[in-house]
Amino acid sequence: MTSTSSTIRPFPAADLGTLVMMPWSGEAADGRAMPYLLACSLGNGPGGPEGATAAVERLLDYSGLPVGDITDGTQRPSLPVSMLVVAGQAVVTMPWLKTQCTVRPEWLEAVAERGFAYLLFTTRPWSGDMPGATVPPEALNAFAGDEETLKAAAHIILPARSLRA
Repeated sequence: MTSTSSTIRPFPAADLGTLVMMPWSGEAADGRAMPYLLACSLGNGPGGPEGATAAVERLLDYSGLPVGDITDGTQRPSLPVSMLVVAGQAVVTMPWLKTQCTVRPEWLEAVAERGFAYLLFTTRPWSGDMPGATVPPEALNAFAGDEETLKAAAHIILPARSLRA
């Protein structure tokens, strides 16, 4: 007889490898600035790029973020993913994961105007430079705008929260 356990097993975060999050802003279809965040693995976990892809897929699935679809967090207050914007940083928290990045003033202006950011969390590993390196805008745009990256990503409209005085 086979039985399944109802206990939740811990997520092996090391399988993700190094996770990076990169911000940028750009003009959206409505002509206004949109604040974007790209989250992806470098593919350098113990299972290599394939293992990192599978780990990101599991993380997104567990968090209720379907790959290939848009999740509107402004309409889902129980979404287990949140973003805090404070002191020039965007901090994204989800089950088993917290990541942050420094954002530029134009990104902060766009998120203040809209009240949310567009998070693109892709299962496709980043193929560019390692953490700490400056990513040229052309490289970020090429990766984030690539059809393969977009199809392999969960797209999340993520409400911006801030600390109140």
